[in-house]
Amino acid sequence: MSLSEEELSELKCSIHEQITRLDVKSKVRAVLDEVYTTTGGRESGIEDLLVALRRRGVVDELVGRLRFDGELAERIEPSVCKPPPCSTHLPHASLNDLGIDVARRHLCLEVQGGRAFLEHLGMQPRESAGTLSLSLHCRAQRCRTRPAPCACEPDLRASFVVQLHLGNAASRMADSASLLAMKDPVQVVLVRTDSAGDTELVSSHWLEWRSVLASPQSGWNTAMELKGVESESGVSVGVLDLHLQLIPPLEQSLDRDVVNAQLALEQRRTAERERLFLVYAKQWWREYLNIRPSHASRLVKIFAQDECCRVRPVCCMIRPLRAARLLDTPLQAARFVSLLGRARPTTLGYANHSRERWASRLAFLARAKGEVQEHAALLCNLLLGFGLDAYMCLGSKHGGDFYAWVMTRSHSGTTTFWESQTGCRFLHLLSTNSAVSSMTPPTPRHPYHTVGCVFNHSAFYANVQPTVDVSDCLFDLSNSSHWKAMSPDVLSAAGTGNGPPPPPLSPPAIDPIVASNELEMQLRIVIAQHRETLSLSTVWDDQLCYLLSPALAAYELERATGLVPGKAEFEDAVRRIVPDGHTFKAFPIHFNHRLAHRALKTALSYPVCNEVVACRGDEVRIAVRVRVFAYPECTCAVWVMFACTYSSVL
Repeated sequence: MSLSEEELSELKCSIHEQITRLDVKSKVRAVLDEVYTTTGGRESGIEDLLVALRRRGVVDELVGRLRFDGELAERIEPSVCKPPPCSTHLPHASLNDLGIDVARRHLCLEVQGGRAFLEHLGMQPRESAGTLSLSLHCRAQRCRTRPAPCACEPDLRASFVVQLHLGNAASRMADSASLLAMKDPVQVVLVRTDSAGDTELVSSHWLEWRSVLASPQSGWNTAMELKGVESESGVSVGVLDLHLQLIPPLEQSLDRDVVNAQLALEQRRTAERERLFLVYAKQWWREYLNIRPSHASRLVKIFAQDECCRVRPVCCMIRPLRAARLLDTPLQAARFVSLLGRARPTTLGYANHSRERWASRLAFLARAKGEVQEHAALLCNLLLGFGLDAYMCLGSKHGGDFYAWVMTRSHSGTTTFWESQTGCRFLHLLSTNSAVSSMTPPTPRHPYHTVGCVFNHSAFYANVQPTVDVSDCLFDLSNSSHWKAMSPDVLSAAGTGNGPPPPPLSPPAIDPIVASNELEMQLRIVIAQHRETLSLSTVWDDQLCYLLSPALAAYELERATGLVPGKAEFEDAVRRIVPDGHTFKAFPIHFNHRLAHRALKTALSYPVCNEVVACRGDEVRIAVRVRVFAYPECTCAVWVMFACTYSSVL
């Protein structure tokens, strides 16, 4: 982007104005003192200062306050001022600044700050405990606040605007009666991110917003107490100050007794529905045990606990999810799920890790990592959204106690297993099938050992076959001698396929081209520094760097589709560029992060990569190429290839 002198002058003036208004100089001095103290008095570089400024939110605050007009705004804002699409940031602003269409009913939820986060009580301003961020969801709409430094009173501020409509009739204004009938609470998830980028789920809360219908002028101030998760679900984490506003307001607010009566009625109906399903589940389980006493030891899970320790039927964890235009194929969906991080249950002291939590979808996506059952549930949701006959399977792997994966069944009767942790697929073949030994090439064997039950949002089946060994099981779910089914009508009455719309996926947050260039330049710097410590000079071969791109694209395409295109063209291009008498070496590696130092450290743990990066010889030329592939939910697949050419010295 090139700017004229006039545009450059306007940009400088705007930046100078905001620096003066925000008193950035004093903030920079404070951060500089912090960096100086942290490093023990050692001289710090500009990179350390910038990292500290970003962590304290000074850079984001300055950029967010900049305002431009006309053509300059169109040229600067897309790359500087606008937040990433994934975040859907809504700045703290007055209602008039939100651009709300008054012809349609909206709910504006304004987070005005946090207090009483006692875990951070007594923390000094210069201490860094990471950042806190809120994710909100209501009626298939999502919002995420900007990260705020951890503190006893964190500066959590955002405005979340929810469109309230009557079904598909977007042009109709929702009246008080229809608003009162909306059973869609606002889910609020609080996530903490430490200085290393690791995320931790702090709290998950469901806010009943319909109390605003009984407030004067349809406005309501409230203090929402956040509770912890899992073993700390009864412990208070902190308090959020909220202001809810209905726009446009109701002409006449409802009587508070009417609102309370409606909420109480819904609670009684929910409790009665849960009671009836529990009665049915107990009777169904007795019948299942009467078939064979050994069934008591099988992994048949009817209920599960979410992050707030609420017990729900496992079928409620599955809801078809359409990825809009963010994912094009089921294989791409499997690739996306495999890129999400893996987490283990966090406990204080000894705990039985066989217990598992099934986090809600928003909590899983906000944290961007979870346990195997959460990965499998998300993959099953996406495959159902693509129209496949998908089921979640519970059982065990070889040498393991508990595991979850996904199964799809075709019209021809073929059963395919999907591994959510890697994105791999396995065709199910019985061990007694004589065709297995004659297949060429051999079909990869799946890692699953036993299966106890399979289910989705509308069906639940328990294994009643004599064996639980996956290789010997038949997956004809309609055969009652092999699988005992729950009544679909009972499952439907229990609300397993109903309820508020689940949160959608958010679009990618990064520009893959910009991210690829930035990481590649950072890797060049750290590689040159590493070779310098080995007393080696570094000469870069830019042409070889460019020729490595097709191979990286092919690696990702293979992971996402199973196809391996362009191999012959890549080999031919490398042979043409490598001089006679020279040797070519390369090492590809895959990451799901964009940290240069961490990537090089991991790559150097492989002897082949160490030979490439620390290559010695005559006429050594080094090359490194990075390709970043962006996926929904701020996830990315990062492929890096290290390469060198040299003439051997005997």
